[in-house]
Formats: sequence, structure tokens, C-alpha cells
Amino acid sequence: MTQAPKPAEPGSTGFVSPQGARPGRPRLVPTPEAPAAAAGADRTDRHRLPFDPIKAAADQWSRRWDETPRMRAVTSLMRVHQLVLTELDELLRPLNLTFARYEVLVLLAFSRRGSLPLGKIGERLQVHATSVTPLVKRLENSGFISRNRHPEDGRAVLAAITPTGREVLQRATDLIVGSKFALGSLSEDECDQLTELLTSPRAAAGDF
Repeated sequence: MTQAPKPAEPGSTGFVSPQGARPGRPRLVPTPEAPAAAAGADRTDRHRLPFDPIKAAADQWSRRWDETPRMRAVTSLMRVHQLVLTELDELLRPLNLTFARYEVLVLLAFSRRGSLPLGKIGERLQVHATSVTPLVKRLENSGFISRNRHPEDGRAVLAAITPTGREVLQRATDLIVGSKFALGSLSEDECDQLTELLTSPRAAAGDF
């Protein structure tokens, strides 16, 4: 009898995560136990399953429920999100950044004065204010931003990018662009097609 898919765990797409991998954190870099020669290995050398887990999950799903094409699309989207985000986080780790912190620096650099209220940062990143605070604290501890009271609203706090923050932003951007945003397997035309495909569900969900 075929086993039913395991329930999803936090940070994971459940039945499509590689076996033995920590949920949401697929292995992209050699572990200390890995041979030294693996240090320069391409990311495609990560442990591969002998089958496509999303296809296998879709086969199981179709025997039980409807909407298999959408199930397959959503789990593929979530899995690629995990893989891309993990690779970018690992890429930025030596700079004491994550992709989420990098996004904050980009927002501040794009602003006219190099500063934004914390509430505005959360709004632009579409995350709750409680998620913005730890990001900002870590960036401040690294010397990449400073926090000050809003000159026109004593209740608001402004985050401002520092010269050090601008320098590390440029270094991080060079790394990300050099990695082709972890989507080097797609051509530029394919990236445009993907963006176009994802525009409709974003608009339908009220993203813009």
C-alpha cells in the first residue's frame, strides 16, 4: 500500500523536500565532513534524489484529489523559492547578510534620502513590523544602517543606510548579479516569461 504524503513542516513543502534535508534548507555548500575537494564543487553536486519528488507527489495527489496541475505548480514554486533563497543566503553569508537583510539595504539605497520609516520598510517588503525589527537590529549591529527618531513624527523610527552599508550593498549586489540571482539555468527570455506568468496571480491576490 502506498504511504500518504507526510504533513508539511514549518519552512518546508512537506512531501517534496529532499530526504534527510533540514526543512527549507537544502544543502548547497559542503559540510565540514565533506571532502575538501568538494569546496569548489558546483551547486548541482548537492545530493540528488533518484526521482523527481514533485512529480511523485503529483502522481499520489491525482489519485486522491483534484487540481493536480495547480498543486504541481504551487509545490514547484515553493521548492524553487527554497532553493534560490538558500543559495543567495549562502552567497551573502560571508558579508554578514541574508537576502532579507539585503532587500532592506536595497530599499534604503533606492529611497531619496537613504532612509525610510520602519513601517514603510515592512509595507514595501510586505512583512509585519515585528519581522522588520530583527532585520533592522542585525543590520544596525553590523554597522550597515543607523536608527533615529523621525524628525516629524516622534513615534516613528527611521532606518538610514550608512556608508559602510552602501559599500557592502555594492559587494553583495556584485555577488548576486554574478550568480544570475541563482536562476542561471533560465535564459533571460525564460525569466521574462516566468515573470509574466506570475503577474496574474500576484494581481489577483491584491499585490498591486
